[in-house]
Amino acid sequence: QVQLVESGGGLVQLGGSLRLSCAASGSIFSINVMGWYRQAPGKQRELVATVTSGGMTNYADPVKGRFTISRDGAKNTVYLQMNMLKPEDTAVYYCNVRLRRTFSSNYVGYWGQGTQVTVSS
Repeated sequence: QVQLVESGGGLVQLGGSLRLSCAASGSIFSINVMGWYRQAPGKQRELVATVTSGGMTNYADPVKGRFTISRDGAKNTVYLQMNMLKPEDTAVYYCNVRLRRTFSSNYVGYWGQGTQVTVSS
């Protein structure tokens, strides 16, 4: 079994900051990519940012310069620091972790339960 536990969402005013966390636990052999996605009401889920095991990061254009993704390999945890938040950042944020449970298994993506981020104007 693998569990992803997210935390850190909430209500914030325009220009404010929030930090999301997602901790993976359970039967994990190795993790390669960790990332954050978001889904606003009536819209499809979209990529926010990813970070590889080697530390390479990728950001969606709308969040570049405002959001920072990082990971702690020892804790199997990924973070998303969100600054200068805008109302259009309002969404449910989901973490995604691509991991393998044994040396010989394939990498599979797991989703967190989601955490609501609401930015008021």
